Amino acid sequence: MADELLYWEDFPVGDTMEMGSHTFTEEEMIAFARQFDPQPFHIDAEAAKNSFFKGLVASGWHTCAIAMRLMVLKYIARSASLGSPGLDNIRWLAPVRAGDTIAYRRVITAARASESKPEVGLLQTRWEAVNQRGETVMTMEGWGMFGRRPAGPA
Repeated sequence: MADELLYWEDFPVGDTMEMGSHTFTEEEMIAFARQFDPQPFHIDAEAAKNSFFKGLVASGWHTCAIAMRLMVLKYIARSASLGSPGLDNIRWLAPVRAGDTIAYRRVITAARASESKPEVGLLQTRWEAVNQRGETVMTMEGWGMFGRRPAGPA
């Protein structure tokens, strides 16, 4: 099945997948934040020392972007993904600092067939990001749309 396209039916409720990990570097954190979230505690190590975080931290959007990249690499690129109607919930629970290695996990929490488009199935998913100390640093919840497996010959 490794080379087969994954359809909605291939993602049962309760299915958990380890998506991989990423180690954040100061250079990467600053580069991302300069472009997308230029707050002082993300882009300036000196200014960050006097912030609420007492040091440089990754943008929460950076942790989300890494999650998206790992999702695509692990399963979305080989699935009948039709995109997403959006996220319902994102929580940044602990700061991510340079040198932190964050492991990402996906859990399917609900599934339903589309009422208006019978060829589409919806999956509700929870993603969790955990640092090397076992602390959950981020959670996201949302829905994805996937093509349903075509009917075989009668």
